[in-house]
Amino acid sequence: MKTWPQKLLRFFLLMLVGIILSASGNIVNLNMGNLDATLKGSQVVFVAFCADWCPFSRRLKPVWEQAAAKWTQDRPGTSVAWAIVDSVQQADVADKYFVNKYPTMKIFINGELISKEYRSTRSVEALIEFVDEQLKTAIIDFPNTDFLAASIDREKRNVVGYIADRNSVEYANFQKIGALLREDCFFYSATDDALKSVNGNTLVFKDPGTDDEQKYTGSFTDYEFMKQWLTDKCIPLVREVTFENVEELTEEGLPFLIFFRDPKDKDSDKLFTELVTRELYDQKAAVNALLADGHKFAHPLRHLGKTAKDLPVLAIDSFQHMFLFPNMAELDQVGKLRQFVLDLHSGKLHKEFHENLDSRIAELQKLALEQQEQDNNPNSGEARAPAAMPPADTTPKPSIFKELKPSNKRYSLLSKTEL
Repeated sequence: MKTWPQKLLRFFLLMLVGIILSASGNIVNLNMGNLDATLKGSQVVFVAFCADWCPFSRRLKPVWEQAAAKWTQDRPGTSVAWAIVDSVQQADVADKYFVNKYPTMKIFINGELISKEYRSTRSVEALIEFVDEQLKTAIIDFPNTDFLAASIDREKRNVVGYIADRNSVEYANFQKIGALLREDCFFYSATDDALKSVNGNTLVFKDPGTDDEQKYTGSFTDYEFMKQWLTDKCIPLVREVTFENVEELTEEGLPFLIFFRDPKDKDSDKLFTELVTRELYDQKAAVNALLADGHKFAHPLRHLGKTAKDLPVLAIDSFQHMFLFPNMAELDQVGKLRQFVLDLHSGKLHKEFHENLDSRIAELQKLALEQQEQDNNPNSGEARAPAAMPPADTTPKPSIFKELKPSNKRYSLLSKTEL
């Protein structure tokens, strides 16, 4: 039971939030003082991280304010907050979310940051449409098993829930997690009482492209445990890199461990996924394990001196250099993949790169001197040895995926003094 001082404190806090909102029109100016209350105070919080010295931020700000005003006018009472972070004055907030380009637009749902940034058109209509999508339920209802079988796409990651009471904490947790992971998984929920009574409170994850099913065995009231379990299933250790998501993946800042293969070769996909799961279970925060279509990503392959005929090919792109896995025939040997990744992070691959480079330069210089001596003595009576072949070029190539990072024309990365 709240005491009068607690009630008064809550009243004044609400008054303060109201003052903040009215002082900035329909925009909340975020700082560390009001951050937590703002994020927890609305179902959806859409945040623009801007900097006054950045011309792109200056162009976005009036559009952002118009979108917030239109939203408030057309959709009063919805649980949505539009916010701006002045990333110069409130650098601690920008640093908290690793923002280093401007403007950056992030979305928070039920107080939690979702991984996908807003990267679409910067117009009032597009911004509002995006927020509308976040408010829609991520759960697809199904009345019977025939409907589910006809609706589900086996090539996608799917979660099927059977939860008896839709007014329960268990179902509320399922909904919240579905909203967070809607970009990574499809979520289905049984509506038929008979289905729910037979299955009880059950969650099943269905692996894409297989008939494998994994059942959640934890507590449905333990939100954090359920979220972690579903996150591990919906965002796997191995992801597919495409031209659509490569920019977003590069921004995660982790070196790419790229398995170039023919996408029709499902056995290779399975082998690589099993190897990553077995050997790199603790390296999720150290490397991005990715599958790449070796036909679509032909340019990086050529850069490595390989073609589609050489598939599958494994390489690391450190955003400085690309390192080829030395012998694909040994890939499935225990410890080989793990050692390749550990050698990157220990600096061994980079050290060997310089050692090989120095050795190659020395060999080329020696070859040039020998050739020069032979050219200076063309008529000597000694039998001439055939000219030595140039040493094979085994040095790593410069990074290709570094070039696929966001363009400077899209984001301003300059400091205020450089403008």
